[in-house]
Amino acid sequence: MMKTIEEAHQLSLLDSPLIGSVKNERSIMVYNFFALTKEKRLDPIRYQDGKVTIEVKGTDAGIATIYDKEFLIYIASLMVDKMNRGEPVSQVFSFSGHDFFRVCRVSAGGKSYDRISGALERLQGTQIKTNIETGGEGTDEWFSWLKSAKAEYRKNTKGERVLKRITVELCDWLYRAILKDNRMLTYDPAYFDLPPLEKRLYEMARAHCGNQPGFKINLEKLRLRVGAETDLRQFRYKLAKIAEKKSPLPEYGFKLINDPNSEGGTKGQRTQLKKIMVVFWRIDRWREYDVSRFETLED
Repeated sequence: MMKTIEEAHQLSLLDSPLIGSVKNERSIMVYNFFALTKEKRLDPIRYQDGKVTIEVKGTDAGIATIYDKEFLIYIASLMVDKMNRGEPVSQVFSFSGHDFFRVCRVSAGGKSYDRISGALERLQGTQIKTNIETGGEGTDEWFSWLKSAKAEYRKNTKGERVLKRITVELCDWLYRAILKDNRMLTYDPAYFDLPPLEKRLYEMARAHCGNQPGFKINLEKLRLRVGAETDLRQFRYKLAKIAEKKSPLPEYGFKLINDPNSEGGTKGQRTQLKKIMVVFWRIDRWREYDVSRFETLED
């Protein structure tokens, strides 16, 4: 009975379960801050387009990955949930591993504890520096996604670690963005089933389509925005293969076009890679598909 009472008390202290929709802050959808692989990445991430600068570096454990990012998405969703209920929100969040796995559609068995431990280490160890302002404030400093992170566990009869609770403190930069900027966007739950590149393509589509039926973006600009490490030719090939699928992205379609002004282009002329455009459109508004009227993403 004592164990049951203790567990009930622990549950009452949690910010989970997530009741509302999965949401994320637009800035970390539009720009890439994460390694697009499960393999350890030690090389820094650098992005500079004349307006926005981003630098990301990791420790010996590597830079936080696109899969580690799911923790930030989950925490952001918990925070919005509390705000929508009129509850006060701090930068500290406690949640169960079970609810995180439920929301992110991940099996809780096997090496789940190791996955969480590794993700928390990378999220706390990764250092970010950017001129993107949040909450009306900007800082010239390096910061980590998590100020602190702790995973509590108990051991089962087999001596295996079983997660009880995860407690993290969110960085000021992302906390301000969620609290003050009102730029949270809802994700389709199928996002969590996507491979890394498709995850980034979905985020670009979700962030830039908005209420428009579609938009278009230069291939090279898209490559830099999603954080692909391949060269432009390989990137084009990968996109073309993904676009061939029946349902490449949840809620959105996309295709490559050879001419910014028309889908057909000129026969017999080979378009330079840097002139190729990628067109995204909302599937629920496919009747409004008109490349000539779609906005070209410049910024």
